[in-house]
Amino acid sequence: MDIMTRIAALTAECISTLWPEAQGLPSAEELRGLLAVPPDPAMGDYAFPCFRLARPLRTAPPKIAEALCEAWSHGDVASVSPVNGYMNFFLNRENFAREIMETLAAAGDRFGSSDEGKGKTVCLDYSSINIAKRFHIGHLSTTMIGHSLKRIYDYLGYTTVGINHLGDWGTQFGKMICAYKKWGSEEEVARGGVAALEALYVRFHEEAEKDPSLEDEGRAWFKKIEDGDEEALAIFSWFKEITLKDAARVYDMLGVSFDSYAGESFYIDKMEPVIQELRDKGLLTQSEGAWVVDLSEDDMPPCLIIKKDGATIYATRDLTAAIYRQNTYHFDRCLYVVAYQQDLHFRQVFRVLEKMGYSWAKDCVHVSFGMVSFEGAALSTRKGNTVHLEDLLSQAVDKALEIIREKSPDLEDKEAVARQVGIGAVIYTDLSNNRIKDIDFRWDRALNFDGESGPYVQYTHARCCSVLRKAQDFSAAAPDWSALTDDEAQALLRLISRFPDVIRDAADKYEPSMITRAVTDIAQAFNKYYYEHRILDGEPAQAAARIALTDAARRVIRTGLWLIGIEAPERM
Repeated sequence: MDIMTRIAALTAECISTLWPEAQGLPSAEELRGLLAVPPDPAMGDYAFPCFRLARPLRTAPPKIAEALCEAWSHGDVASVSPVNGYMNFFLNRENFAREIMETLAAAGDRFGSSDEGKGKTVCLDYSSINIAKRFHIGHLSTTMIGHSLKRIYDYLGYTTVGINHLGDWGTQFGKMICAYKKWGSEEEVARGGVAALEALYVRFHEEAEKDPSLEDEGRAWFKKIEDGDEEALAIFSWFKEITLKDAARVYDMLGVSFDSYAGESFYIDKMEPVIQELRDKGLLTQSEGAWVVDLSEDDMPPCLIIKKDGATIYATRDLTAAIYRQNTYHFDRCLYVVAYQQDLHFRQVFRVLEKMGYSWAKDCVHVSFGMVSFEGAALSTRKGNTVHLEDLLSQAVDKALEIIREKSPDLEDKEAVARQVGIGAVIYTDLSNNRIKDIDFRWDRALNFDGESGPYVQYTHARCCSVLRKAQDFSAAAPDWSALTDDEAQALLRLISRFPDVIRDAADKYEPSMITRAVTDIAQAFNKYYYEHRILDGEPAQAAARIALTDAARRVIRTGLWLIGIEAPERM
């Protein structure tokens, strides 16, 4: 039982003893949710606001706090003090250290994991790259937020399905084939890959400005794809293969994988039954030649299903994909990790699913995020101001290698560590703030070994490993937990003890940055402890306790980094 649950249970017991006849009192579980961490440690380790009890007990909160503190008889857990309507808990430091360290020892490398998701499935739609376009920095957030959430849900016992909903349908692919047939060659595209395809696409638009009839040729080639023309499909499939091969290098660098690459084209032959269902349920209405679902009662524009030229759009395919995923995976939650600009689109799609009578529509969630700029400059594909992700990651690795050669010239496997540090720096930057905030990627912040950064947290992990390599002579001593009653050890233990709650909160709020923040706080607390205390000095039993705390910090930092998709070097 974790310490907050135990305090909540004992508080609930104390309340029921003092006021056995009272009605409407919060349960122990509710009390746990009300426990807060005071802003100043001098005010206690935890605090319970007695205001929640004022109405059912018809008593002022300060009086309630005083009565509870007077009746408290669990000094082995914590001492208590009433302050302005709060019941403040001061943990029994030695017992707290013992309980946390024993819990960590029992959990091993699975501290914070659970089976709460057993029997439940979460689908995650993320990354969703476009065929025939290079993987750019704008896809970093959707890729890493989705990847981190997948790991978080896995860690909590859920079955997860990672889906890369490829952007592989639309007139642009007809234009690509048209450009390839006119100005490209098999050898040139095979050699140049996606960059060659992008160049052909740019040329198509340049030429189409001079000769608008090219637009008709592009549409004609896309019509051939739709009609299953053998040549058109072969070229289209080849373009997709080239793109995925290019993207695979980036995914490999990031450590990201998927369970499904079913993109838009996968649902083309599955849309008609969905459209017919909308008709049968009287949801389709005609508007200026197009077919839409009216959402005026929800204060939203109509959801376009079929354009006036008979073509379907994103919404049609997303409705079809959602129904397919529920029928195939029977998800308990389906997350769409897509930028905030698509908020209206998903609100419309989810509302249409509700109007179709699907009760599971409430389990579809748009996990939105902000935009990325680079060194203060906004990114724009049209203006040619893009940063390709593979180039960014390679540059990060090169810059990390320069720093490592300067700071740790004798380090073995410098290139491998530089890869872990450089790529970790990029991921950390992306997942360090609330996901809805815009990100300005800057090298000086990302690769800072002293501030709040990926390299700083990784270096702390390596420092823990270094201490543990020197500590093997103390492994036989039984730890004396009284050695962990100082302020710095207790601050570190409190942060570690809250880590399982952070993981659950991150899952509930779809917010990997909560784990990034927690693991950074733990790294900072360990470094403060490291500078204030000589871990390997003193009595063997006391040193053994400090070594155990170091190992606990190492394991939790490693787990936290893994949950956000970052590797943890053992030497730096």
